[in-house]
Amino acid sequence: MYQTHTRKEKFRQFLTVLLPILVTQLALFGMTFFDTVMSGHASHIDLAGVAIGSSLWTPVQAGLTGILLAVTPMVAQMVGAMRKDQVPFTVMQALYLSVVIAIAVVFLGAALLGPVLNGMSLETEVREIAYYYLAAIALGIIPLFLYTVLRCYIDALGMTRVTMLITLASLPINVILNYVLIFGYFGFPRLGGVGAGLASAITYWLILLISLYVVHRVEPFAEYGIFTRFFRVSMASWKEILKLGLPIGFAIFFEVSIFAAVTLLMSQFNTITIAAHQAALNFASFLYMVPMSISMALTIVVGFEVGALRYRDARQYSYMGIGTALMLATLCAVGLFVFTRQVAGFYTNDPAVLDLAQHFLMYSILFMLSDAVAAPIQGVLRGYKDVTVTFIVALVSYWVIGLPLGYALANFTTMAAFGYWVGLIAGLAAGAVFLFGRLLILQRRKIAETAS
Repeated sequence: MYQTHTRKEKFRQFLTVLLPILVTQLALFGMTFFDTVMSGHASHIDLAGVAIGSSLWTPVQAGLTGILLAVTPMVAQMVGAMRKDQVPFTVMQALYLSVVIAIAVVFLGAALLGPVLNGMSLETEVREIAYYYLAAIALGIIPLFLYTVLRCYIDALGMTRVTMLITLASLPINVILNYVLIFGYFGFPRLGGVGAGLASAITYWLILLISLYVVHRVEPFAEYGIFTRFFRVSMASWKEILKLGLPIGFAIFFEVSIFAAVTLLMSQFNTITIAAHQAALNFASFLYMVPMSISMALTIVVGFEVGALRYRDARQYSYMGIGTALMLATLCAVGLFVFTRQVAGFYTNDPAVLDLAQHFLMYSILFMLSDAVAAPIQGVLRGYKDVTVTFIVALVSYWVIGLPLGYALANFTTMAAFGYWVGLIAGLAAGAVFLFGRLLILQRRKIAETAS
């Protein structure tokens, strides 16, 4: 990362940070994508089981790893303010905290998973696949959380290309493991959807091992000496990380969990509807990787400028990112409108699921436009370490506006399952409006403070 003076320089640096993040996010999502697609081709029962399992795990994983995303703005601001000596201590404290969080998740999951699944109106086979899919995923929770911290550290230095290479190296292995474990090739048992969970867990361990080597032996990361000194556990440091990370984690949790909640509420409909909904939602989540990547890039570049007290530069990066997201969202929307049937065909060969998935995909087009505004603004606000308002906006827009409206439309109108999607769209749009207002207020205040 370096100081830029013109819009052209800023755009070049923004793209340098963004493009590897985008590739990394697409590759990480590719693991879930191939889990869903390959499970769907095993059977619609496997697809439904993985859908339920993913709906329970994804919001928990996103929210808790979201807490650890606090490392990115913290390190970025330290580097921007030339306080590099503080970086190793912060990263190590985050690693300690990640292990504690991961262990807590495993124990809570072991206690609650059975009762939660038993309380849902699921077919017996679907319930069993969901249970053992999540049990397999649990084997990779600790390495996943540790990797999240290391990735945040690497990305905060602006070296996003490194995490891209790590993830790209692991994706083919994940696909091969899926192929072997889901369908039972080369003498392995046919595990169906459960095999997808086991393949992901193994891949998480692989990513962690590669990241540990890179951070310890490869420059410029090795010069910080993350693992060359022993640091005692610091509750004060944990408190600082949690003070910033908890609002980030909860905001992500509220956003992701509303989609999971809708999938769980879909259990009142038949297995075909669940499978079609999951296929469409999975592809919508795939497209969300674009604004999400822009959001992560903005946290890095804005955090760097804020650390150096260059608030006008931070504002230029902000609108550059939002404009890029809107342009790409428009292109994706046109492409999805034209190739709806082909996209649905990626997920299933079942004619009933295929037809229903196409209808759901049309609604997802409206998701993209709201996400193109809301997601980048969240990244900008994290760069400023302004995260409390984002948390409140997520709670209100998704759970006070979006979900109740969706429930009412699904249960008291003829829209049925599609009513939930209309509610989701309304919640996302409301969140985008609220966040944009907050961004304008914050930027004006910071620039005025500097001027005075």
